[in-house]
Amino acid sequence: MALLNRPVRGAASREPIDVSRETSSPWPGLGLAAAGVLAAWSVHRLAPWAPMLTVSVLLGIAAAHLPGLRGFVRGTARPGLSLAGRRLMRIGIVLLGLALGLDEVLRLGWATVAMVAAVVAATFLGTLWLGRRLGLPGDQPLLIATGYSICGASAIGAVSQVSGSDEEDVASSVALVTLCGTLAIAVLPLLQAPLGLSDPEFGRWVGASVHDVGQVVATAQTAGPGALGEAVLVKLMRVAMLAPLVAAVAFSVRARNRGVRTSSGRRPAPVPLFVAGFLAAAALRATGTLPDVALEWAHTAQELLLAAALFGLGSAVHLPTLSRTGGRAALLGLAAWVVVAGASYAGVLLTS
Repeated sequence: MALLNRPVRGAASREPIDVSRETSSPWPGLGLAAAGVLAAWSVHRLAPWAPMLTVSVLLGIAAAHLPGLRGFVRGTARPGLSLAGRRLMRIGIVLLGLALGLDEVLRLGWATVAMVAAVVAATFLGTLWLGRRLGLPGDQPLLIATGYSICGASAIGAVSQVSGSDEEDVASSVALVTLCGTLAIAVLPLLQAPLGLSDPEFGRWVGASVHDVGQVVATAQTAGPGALGEAVLVKLMRVAMLAPLVAAVAFSVRARNRGVRTSSGRRPAPVPLFVAGFLAAAALRATGTLPDVALEWAHTAQELLLAAALFGLGSAVHLPTLSRTGGRAALLGLAAWVVVAGASYAGVLLTS
């Protein structure tokens, strides 16, 4: 009940929204989100080591705190920014399914599939338990656990759609997970030789432990094309587990709110429509009927949509509130990083 009966609050602060300052049109907010995506893309082109999705979150946070822009973000632009954080996120998640080459993933063998499933379960449950023990507020433990165990910002956005999470919890979780994933690009290659991993083993370790697909590519390519191929396949296997995880969260929320109906008078769907779309997109990719150019366009659209959604979520962050749990969140992020790296390393050794 608590998830569905939260009071409506301002996205960039903990104060109620001043409805009189808002318009019903989403276009001002969507226009601002588009400008934020363009700026994030430009930063990424100038500094390829900075993921566009991470930059989008940071720019959204900056927009919410700039004196000349803050009022616009909280008022006129709020409907469009909230729309971007919800609807565009869902469309981007559906397109993410087209990145799944299920036939290629299964070629790794059932031992690797079992290893990845075990790593995902250990990371998710361990991070969720520790986050609650640390007393992190709202859905932060759930969202951080999801981001570390599956695929970073995309997974956090997907789970937040069914958990009813506050925008601020989503944005702060995305920022933490993407920060740790970015650090992995520099740290993990330094550990390959001390840990005694061959190039293919290093690739599988990276794919099983690094969060975002782009970060996986950036980390694994340091060990050559063999490592990169293994890393991407293992990573896609983790992405394939997004659908069952989101469905499980949806069933949990549905059971917690049994008998509660949506504003339209209908009970929440047992499996969200965008999750069904994700699975349908993955099935379509597996048929091999889509040309490479279509997949490339879909990937570009996915990146742009998720960047716009994360800009909208970033604009919901209120830094003074976030700073109150910053130390505990950082501790959880470090602990989760150790868990996923350690479990992945053990899994690689057992399956090699």
